[in-house]
Amino acid sequence: MQVLITGSERGQLFWELQRTKPNGVSLHTPEPRLDITDAAFVKQCVVDYKPDVIINAAAYTAVDKAETEPEIAHAVNDTGVANLANAAQLVEARLIHVSTDFVFGEAKPMPFKTDAAVGPVSVYGKSKLAGEQKLQSILPDSSLIVRTAWVYSSHGNNFVKTMLRLMQERGEVGVIADQIGTPTWANSLARALWHAAEQGATGVMHWTDAGAASWYDFAQAIMEEALALGLLDKPAIVKPLRTDQYPTPAARPNYSVLELTSTWETLDLQAAHWRVELRNMMRELT
Repeated sequence: MQVLITGSERGQLFWELQRTKPNGVSLHTPEPRLDITDAAFVKQCVVDYKPDVIINAAAYTAVDKAETEPEIAHAVNDTGVANLANAAQLVEARLIHVSTDFVFGEAKPMPFKTDAAVGPVSVYGKSKLAGEQKLQSILPDSSLIVRTAWVYSSHGNNFVKTMLRLMQERGEVGVIADQIGTPTWANSLARALWHAAEQGATGVMHWTDAGAASWYDFAQAIMEEALALGLLDKPAIVKPLRTDQYPTPAARPNYSVLELTSTWETLDLQAAHWRVELRNMMRELT
């Protein structure tokens, strides 16, 4: 299977996809990177490589910055996806696109099914939803959208590494306790994407690690695992905060747990609990 991956070496998912590549896959990663906002360049790369599958790991993910840079966010998350879809159509490639829980808005605290009503509350979420809609319009039968959430890795910048740094430097952190979601190791997501690619899956799926947590729960678990692994010298104080105590430019959903069982059944693959995967990832930092 010939597979083209978009993204950057700095990207968590891009990196994890490379190191989890299954046997029998020929992987193409254009250097220095494939700028998906450049339609002509995208078309040329896809025509040259003629992949069977394209996995789009490129995204504008600066949630707060997007509020003042909507054009850039939409160029990558919306127009860029359309560019990939149009190019994929030329060579009859399947396109696997990674999306986000941010396409949903406020709702009752019940996991979102893949067909739940969308309603993003931020520019970032709106740009990602627009990309989903473009993809489904251009490649309705040969594309897969995989929504995920709260991604982290031992590679790149993320919440886990930020918490470890602040705990070490300050000994105390304040973390939002009234926003609920699911931490997801990028390695787990990458393995699920490869599984979906090999099975020829299409449509819309959700993939996160199993379970749910607040950002406060997540931070507390990071501290506990860090102490057990010797990544912290002493316990830090983790203070729970309300959202209104930590205002941000972009609004965030207060509950964005994704329903996973339909994906598990389709792929015959079940996710590990988020706490297990956090421990696995943090071992890599020792």
